[in-house]
Amino acid sequence: MSGSTSAPAGSGNSASRQQHHLWLVTGPAGCGKTTVAEHLADTLKISFIEGDAYHPQSNIDKMSAGIPLTDADRWDWLTELRKQSISRIHDGADGAVVACSALKLKYRDVMRVAAYYDPSIRVHFVFLDASEEVLLKRVAERKGHYMGANMVKSQFESLERPTGDEVDVVTIDVSRSADEVKEDVVAKAKALLAAHTN
Repeated sequence: MSGSTSAPAGSGNSASRQQHHLWLVTGPAGCGKTTVAEHLADTLKISFIEGDAYHPQSNIDKMSAGIPLTDADRWDWLTELRKQSISRIHDGADGAVVACSALKLKYRDVMRVAAYYDPSIRVHFVFLDASEEVLLKRVAERKGHYMGANMVKSQFESLERPTGDEVDVVTIDVSRSADEVKEDVVAKAKALLAAHTN
């Protein structure tokens, strides 16, 4: 995956001393990214970005047909999500929560570059983890979504679980109830925020 980006307009705001937190809620299809990300954004009172809404139609058509996206397919999508995240903050949001699969290390690295464009931004990842069997069952129960069970399989084939070297990642077990997961995510996010203010 290759390409170049230029600093988004407004990146001069990076001189601000206030920290802005960018949360990426990640994981394969069916893990509950949107549900968790919306809840976290509501709780922290910051902006929410639904990553799926920024896929070009060509990506949606491929996924609807059960065709896995390539690195090239994801490149413009990821850079657009990064741009949108920075723009929300520069437009006055205290932070943002993005629901985004970010299956591979290099995809997560694309989002980490946000802190290069604006050093006031602190990037955090919340990886929603569950077995393929659990997520296949959940996706099979969903109605009206283009992401089918076959895409869960392909995403698990592409998935690079975060390792201990990725110190900005919190892993959450989502085999539990949605309420337990949301409570755990909020607790860990608030602990991280407290650590950054001390």
